[in-house]
Amino acid sequence: MSDMITADLVDLDLSADTKEAAARALAERMVALGRVTDLEGFLADVAAREAQMPTGLDGGIGIPHCRSAHVTEPTLAFGRSTAGIDFGAADGPADLIFLIAAPAGADDAHLSILSSLARQLMNAEFTDALRAVDAPAAAAALIRGDEGNQGDEGDREDQEDQGDLEYRGEQEDQGDLRDQANQKDRTDEPAAAEAEETPAVPENPVVAPVAASAGATTDPGPEEAAPRPFRIVAVTSCPTGIAHTYMAAESLENAGHEEGVVIAVETQGSAGFTRLDPAVIAAADGVIFAHDVPVRDKDRFAGKPTVDVGVKAGINRPAELIAEVRDRAARGELGTGALTAAGTPVERAGASGEGYGTKLRKWLMSGVSYMVPFVAAGGLLIALGFAIGGYQINESPSVMDHFVWSQADSWGALFFQIGAVAFGFLVPVLAGYIAYGMADRPGLVPGFVGGAISLTINAGFLGGLASGLIAGAVVLAIQRVRASRLRCAASCRWW
Repeated sequence: MSDMITADLVDLDLSADTKEAAARALAERMVALGRVTDLEGFLADVAAREAQMPTGLDGGIGIPHCRSAHVTEPTLAFGRSTAGIDFGAADGPADLIFLIAAPAGADDAHLSILSSLARQLMNAEFTDALRAVDAPAAAAALIRGDEGNQGDEGDREDQEDQGDLEYRGEQEDQGDLRDQANQKDRTDEPAAAEAEETPAVPENPVVAPVAASAGATTDPGPEEAAPRPFRIVAVTSCPTGIAHTYMAAESLENAGHEEGVVIAVETQGSAGFTRLDPAVIAAADGVIFAHDVPVRDKDRFAGKPTVDVGVKAGINRPAELIAEVRDRAARGELGTGALTAAGTPVERAGASGEGYGTKLRKWLMSGVSYMVPFVAAGGLLIALGFAIGGYQINESPSVMDHFVWSQADSWGALFFQIGAVAFGFLVPVLAGYIAYGMADRPGLVPGFVGGAISLTINAGFLGGLASGLIAGAVVLAIQRVRASRLRCAASCRWW
């Protein structure tokens, strides 16, 4: 992270009184160092991300962040406010503000480093040290994890943890749930204990007193072995996939350790994701989804007790989520899979009690998130067409009828016409994935068809929005009709 933050990107006396002013003050430092090429364009991207979901977190932290074409390299700026700035957190203003700027095409290595920082923000020792530091260079060194920057034991532990957290963020080794719990606990148990058939049980403050009251001996027999720990698999994701995704994962892992629960988290972030081992999922007793975009390959988790909330709930109240999934497992409540109404994105669009206005926003964001790559690719090709062939390239004949390999105009026309074709997918993709956000995979076909019809009748984007919502609603209605009723109704007509 040495190239991501320097002393020039640290403001320990941030005087801004609004989140917009704070973002501007920190972004100006990025512009001064050549990390951001267009201040206003970058701030517009930050504001667009903020409009999707507030970036304030409990504990006095604000993390405005975005991907932007105006960023030249992954950059982090840090500001500390005495008065506090409102970033929308439930517990009040934030005094630690991190502005994260990622290029539109940031590579996985840089995004992994940023995700490690996001996990560190869940460490109270790390944030306390940032509040106490008195020099910009020392603050930058602390964030980078440089050795010897503070000289105390707590900072050295934070630096050692950073490597572990980055490893877990990538989830390169799924193994089994017992191994992941032991890695989190950092125990020094002999390797032979891991080879036993019965997984080791994390220390549980609730289980121990019960065993003592039952008169357990120090050398229990086979029938008196410690009970199997409760196992949870979780998936976290957010629209940008840089910060909240990994902070929710760290928060859930910490809470699982405190509750004596074995938990494995799959982070579906911008740096890609490694799927949980199917054996890990099969052995799990419950599932937690903390997300603001649809969970990829959700079918894997079908048939297990499931808690489905927004990503910020995973950050702010992980212990409650763990308690809720344990309670559902105790009552025998099982998930119904991705192809039923209870398991669709519309039903899991956030915390219970959310209004349909919030759900509507998430459905639309689902469509927009899948449409953006077509906008970017098509726009780039069209721009190349104009750059190579001139401003009249849109009047060129089809390259199928006329194309000369040695003429720049022909290449410009080729780029322009391919870009125009890519743009032609915008409305069908928007409609298809709005329906997908509502009804999962069964909504894709009617959504795409509805979007294509909207283009045919010149209904444009508004027609795409409407057709996507209508397609999703129709599929949801069909999913709520039980097949047994249909068979009964059909057979009764013959009598």
